[in-house]
Amino acid sequence: MRSKLFILWAGFRGLLLILVIVTAVEAPAVVLPLQPDRPIRVWEGLSSWYGEKFHGRLTANGEIYDMYAPTAAHPTLPLGSLVRLVNPKTGRSRLVRINDRGPVIEGREIDVSYEVARSLGFEEQGLARLRIELLEVPKKPWRETHTKD
Repeated sequence: MRSKLFILWAGFRGLLLILVIVTAVEAPAVVLPLQPDRPIRVWEGLSSWYGEKFHGRLTANGEIYDMYAPTAAHPTLPLGSLVRLVNPKTGRSRLVRINDRGPVIEGREIDVSYEVARSLGFEEQGLARLRIELLEVPKKPWRETHTKD
């Protein structure tokens, strides 16, 4: 009787070990975007935010605008560029992706989503002078890599 229990216990441990190994092998790796050590370009500019009036409308790259997403509009940066925005007054920073064109008001450098303005601490004021750090530019134009065939 004892030997049967031992064999059952050994078999159970073996199955458990196989299950752990298979789960570990099949588990997808979490891939975080790599940020370059140094930005490609750094400058400062006046930022504003846009929200509810544009929520649900199409952006310049064909996406539907989501005022709660970490996105921004810039007049010349390639669509799909990755930018870090820093509010020197609050010390807060946020990574955003350029997915739209703007701002349309002269003197403003970048428009951000409501969520980005909230997280940087200037949704109440509406405007803030931000440090803009260009981290990554897409290798191909956005439309070439994201069009449906």
